[in-house]
Amino acid sequence: MTMPLPRLQIMPQRLAVARLDPAADIPAWLPREGFLSITRTSDELSIVVDEQALPGRVTAETGWRILKVLGPLDFSLVGVLASLANPLAAAGVSIFAISTYDTDYLLVREAQFALALAALAEAGFDLLPL
Repeated sequence: MTMPLPRLQIMPQRLAVARLDPAADIPAWLPREGFLSITRTSDELSIVVDEQALPGRVTAETGWRILKVLGPLDFSLVGVLASLANPLAAAGVSIFAISTYDTDYLLVREAQFALALAALAEAGFDLLPL
């Protein structure tokens, strides 16, 4: 049985992906509201946050837009990210994916966001504006 295509919410934020030293403390400048993702590995501390919250002294890539897969998604579902990544890859759109307990988020560069939306709509995805 094929999985139905997930519904996507177009989020209004412009995000930044910041890279800090792996031993750095979690920054005090992080906002308490809005989208925030913190991942620490032995190589880095990565933070995805609204661009407006980012201080100038932090190494970051800015200009990311976000699509939210409406969930919650069951952990047994197979192929959710692939169903999104495949049409975007075919359109030449690079993604940065973040998964949470309930759902998945796709970050796409602002310059490719319209192309991403068109590719996903053509693939049959329901795109809901915020």
